[in-house]
Amino acid sequence: MAAEKRKMKRIGVLCSGGDCSGMNPCVRAVVRSAIYYGIEPFAIYRGYQGMIENQIKPMCGRDVAGIGNRGGTIIGSARSQEFLTKAGRKKAIKNLHAHGIGGLVVIGGDGSFHGAEALCKESDVLTIGVPGTIDNDLEGTDFTIGYDTAVNVALDALDKIRDTAASHDRIFFIEVMGRHAGYIALEVGIAGGAEDVLIPETSSDVPGLAKKLVEGRAKGKMSSIVVVAEGDEEGGAFEVAGKVGKLAQIPARVSVLGHMQRGGIPTAADRLLASRLGLAAVRELRAGNSGVMVGVVSGKIKTTKLCNSWESHRKVTPELLDLVKILSI
Repeated sequence: MAAEKRKMKRIGVLCSGGDCSGMNPCVRAVVRSAIYYGIEPFAIYRGYQGMIENQIKPMCGRDVAGIGNRGGTIIGSARSQEFLTKAGRKKAIKNLHAHGIGGLVVIGGDGSFHGAEALCKESDVLTIGVPGTIDNDLEGTDFTIGYDTAVNVALDALDKIRDTAASHDRIFFIEVMGRHAGYIALEVGIAGGAEDVLIPETSSDVPGLAKKLVEGRAKGKMSSIVVVAEGDEEGGAFEVAGKVGKLAQIPARVSVLGHMQRGGIPTAADRLLASRLGLAAVRELRAGNSGVMVGVVSGKIKTTKLCNSWESHRKVTPELLDLVKILSI
């Protein structure tokens, strides 16, 4: 272990895949933690594509000053088709070696970690993953960076839409992000008092939802909110609203929140999580560890093999599903 510590002179940090609020405070934590431990930090701009194109620059503490409250990522992010090839990865590794970078921190989701795993197998660069995705679906951490901010952004929008729904006696179908995961939809739906929440992990009962809305109107409940995750098997909010409208004969409105959920000022929870995980990643590299993701489980830092983070995606909590049913009666 001591030998590995002596070898770790320079580390790089990159953001990959979809951006999310909290990436900036994580980059800040990696850069300043590295400096604290006497390691030279380098930023790799535009993710793996930037690594291939040698967009690698040294960073100092001032370079990350004042970025903790900014959404997105100052070093950019991208999806790279070229990095999926062995030839592309060979270029990237060559550039890392040219800069003397012996350790790498990858902030992203499961797609990003596939790339990190490949680097571990094909090079001597130690690689640590930090979970940065609004989906909150990675095994090995209770929360991913960006999730809390995304939920709060979506909830703020839902609260505003509810004002219009109540004023005009309307039913709104609100679509939130979540192609394969329903965590955002569930938390937003529960916190926002939705009539129902449709998510990819469970089968959606459209006829049952239509009946529920009709019965609600008969009881005097003239406005309702239904939250739909974009990846629900019945389709997005427009498709679901159309199906329910035909069955219930009730006019509905649709609001698709889209990419606004990825942006915004990071919440305190996301800033703290990002800072803790950035420091943890640097400490793992100093210890000579590689091929793992750092996360927080029950309040404590935990490491998980990169492959485990995507091979066993986190399942939605049954308690949350029960809450939707019970609180919407």
